[in-house]
Amino acid sequence: MAETSYDVIIIGSGPGGYVTAVRSAQLGLKTAIVEREHLGGIC
Repeated sequence: MAETSYDVIIIGSGPGGYVTAVRSAQLGLKTAIVEREHLGGIC
């Protein structure tokens, strides 16, 4: 398996995680979201 590095790793894609991921990517940071369910949370 190839190694991959990220500047930001976000745990959970609820409202806060999703916004954080979008903003991090806008700032040019390599961003990953780790979510056990579907993206977007349950709100």
